[in-house]
Amino acid sequence: MPPETLTPARILEVTEEVLRRYGPAKATVVDVARALGVSHGSVYRHFPSKAALREAVTARWLDRTSAELDTIASGPGPAASRLELWLSTLFDAKRHKAGDDPELFATYMVLIGESSGVVDQHIDDLVGQLAKILRDGCDQGVFAAPETGFDATARAVFDATGRFHDPAYAMEWSAPEITTAFAGVRDLVLRGLRS
Repeated sequence: MPPETLTPARILEVTEEVLRRYGPAKATVVDVARALGVSHGSVYRHFPSKAALREAVTARWLDRTSAELDTIASGPGPAASRLELWLSTLFDAKRHKAGDDPELFATYMVLIGESSGVVDQHIDDLVGQLAKILRDGCDQGVFAAPETGFDATARAVFDATGRFHDPAYAMEWSAPEITTAFAGVRDLVLRGLRS
């Protein structure tokens, strides 16, 4: 059987496994290379530094959520329904990441702290998706045209719902009353946007 081709995607996949096993403080590029059965130089051909590799892993992790949400933002249907689904999906995705694999979530919180540019880009992508939904809602006559513009209003919606997607609040996401609190904020936001 021929050896598996070393690709950036494969390196990132194995890096996640190594991070899960050793944690961000102890995981090294040598550990990743060993798990792949290659030299660490082979990994460095794809990622010029440990920081670049960790940043790429963080971007990959965040992009999974962003891609799922983009499908909703770009999809058909009433904007109000899409916004409600988008906000619910973001909350569910973040809650599952924190609850289903707490060790990996903690690892990613460390990596996110190191990768502020990646996080900023992720937030910009999400705010852009919200702005698209808001524009569609305005075109459909469902949402009022925002006085501050779509981007600023999208950012306000993102900030207003921060308790339900900002990792700083992850400890609250398993509380029994969090679903009711989320529904209250979501409904308030939707009412506030209506024309």
